[in-house]
Amino acid sequence: CPGKEGTGGRKRNLTLLRNKLYMGQRRRTTEPVVESTTTAGDHGNLRRSQSDRTEYSQKLQEKMAPRLVSSTLATPPQEDEEEVSRRMMAKRVKIIAELLQTERDYISDLDLCIKEVIQPLRNKQIARFDVDGLFSNIELVHQLSAKLLSLLEEATTDVEPPMQIIGEVFLEIKGPLEDTYKIYCYHHDDAHTMLEYYEKDEELKQHLRDCVQSLK
Repeated sequence: CPGKEGTGGRKRNLTLLRNKLYMGQRRRTTEPVVESTTTAGDHGNLRRSQSDRTEYSQKLQEKMAPRLVSSTLATPPQEDEEEVSRRMMAKRVKIIAELLQTERDYISDLDLCIKEVIQPLRNKQIARFDVDGLFSNIELVHQLSAKLLSLLEEATTDVEPPMQIIGEVFLEIKGPLEDTYKIYCYHHDDAHTMLEYYEKDEELKQHLRDCVQSLK
């Protein structure tokens, strides 16, 4: 209360007020110094960082220089480069030949499956045997594979090895391949389940055995 405040209380208030004024004045005088010191420090660090980068770059160039010289000296002569190129081309020719032979073997297997299994089962007209469900669109797979083989043969027959462009064949037939095998793969699990069911029925199983024997 103002009326009860003594001399000691007024002295304490004056002391606190002087301390606050002193600290405020101290901040105003020291803040610019701190700010300028910090800024100068940042620039100093930046200059040191750039200097370090320059020094590192110089050391890196010094280390790389002997390697560049040695790699230049170790460059194989022109004859060796031609030999490497020849070997790579020979390897490519073998890969393409293997690709063609694989497609021919695959089409041959599909031919046997259609002629010796699918068509005979259809001709028997077994009521409980779903031939199309079991083999899905395998006949379309056969047609597409024949088309792929034809395109590959066209791209490689009477064409010099460096001019045999195989990638364009697969790009050309990419869409039909995806559409056809998408259907075949989609029905694969159902066909496998169906085959397991048929193998439990002795009569139907015998029909499958006859087809397998014909294949052999």
